[in-house]
Amino acid sequence: MKKSVLCLLFSLMASSLASAQAKTDAFLANLLQQHPEKFKTLLEQPEKFKIQILYTQIDRDKNNKPTFTTFKYQVDPEQYFNPASTVKLPASLMALEKLNTFKVEGLTRETVMLTDSAYQGQTKVLQDSTAANGFPSIAHYIKKILITSDNDAYNRLYEYIGQEPLNEGLKAKGYSSVRLPIRLATFLPIELDQYTNPVRFLKDGEVIYQQGLVKSGKSYKNPTPILMGKGNMTNDDKLVMEPRDFAFSNTFALEDQHQMLRALLFPESVPARNRFNLTPADYRFLYQYMSQLPRETAYPAYDEKEYPDAFMKYLLYGGPTRTQRIPQNIRIFNKIGQSFGFLTDNAYIVDFENKVEFMLTATVHVNENEIYNDGKYEYDSIGFPFLRDLGQVIYEFELKRKRKQVPDLSKFQLTYDKPIQP
Repeated sequence: MKKSVLCLLFSLMASSLASAQAKTDAFLANLLQQHPEKFKTLLEQPEKFKIQILYTQIDRDKNNKPTFTTFKYQVDPEQYFNPASTVKLPASLMALEKLNTFKVEGLTRETVMLTDSAYQGQTKVLQDSTAANGFPSIAHYIKKILITSDNDAYNRLYEYIGQEPLNEGLKAKGYSSVRLPIRLATFLPIELDQYTNPVRFLKDGEVIYQQGLVKSGKSYKNPTPILMGKGNMTNDDKLVMEPRDFAFSNTFALEDQHQMLRALLFPESVPARNRFNLTPADYRFLYQYMSQLPRETAYPAYDEKEYPDAFMKYLLYGGPTRTQRIPQNIRIFNKIGQSFGFLTDNAYIVDFENKVEFMLTATVHVNENEIYNDGKYEYDSIGFPFLRDLGQVIYEFELKRKRKQVPDLSKFQLTYDKPIQP
């Protein structure tokens, strides 16, 4: 038996033992096994690195209608990973959808939105110096989320939507894994996240819509403990040598992330219940800021040394530690997450010059000492290189893959805030 076949069988056996629920397609496993110099160490330890991958090939017919073929590696909805900032994409979509349910003249995503406080732990936002007009809005919050993954911007959308409407709305759309019980990086007691702030929308200084303090009627704690690791640093820097319980943390399974990205980019290709109530202008707005680079952004203006092109592009380009510029012919429409040693990227990658397109969603876990919340994770040495190499291997395969029809990708050729400088 050939060595490559033995390697493939070993990988599949290891995957099977790792989790009875995990699903792996031989094609994708074999493709990864062809690059042992990149992946051997990680793939031989599936429990340790908790790798999950979804790769979707896209083919077009003569009318440019896409069909999708998806391959899985170690995909397991029961295998918890912390989704971190990937939850900001569904919040952005639900924020726009909620806005579209209002029938108020002058109320748009650009309308000034002021956040008030009315309960313990809540804070106000009455100005935003990073916006062109100096005021916050749904649009500006989403821009900051998609360009640099701003945590406060997510929290303000969370408060505007409401904990219960956000969670129940996503479940009603078929994203059954989603559980979003908390704001991000606030360190508030969990019960306070059930209360969301009053919000006012202003036009020409006058209130045109407002909503008051809202309390969620449901608990979104996981029904059973999610214990991981062997130790945890508390928020006051005390080491507790017992597993961390992620039951009150966010959940967003990889398959739901992949499906949601497809629903956003190719809404006509998914069941109606999976789609979002967005306008053509909303879609264009989201496509622009998902793919726009920090140096192409006007408000806020980002320093390229602090925010390189790869800052939010983990797959293919390796994340914030990589300083090279991304070629002009390549655009990545994505949302990343980084927290507690988990790195995740959910991406649609396009090469306009070579007429290549594909979807790739992956997560990896790097926490050698098994202590959570201590800031000691192998992001730079293991995590980012893995996602970079994974993206490059799939991209190189796509460059060689034969297609019956050359795709028309003009839908995703966009105008950005600032022209690219050489």
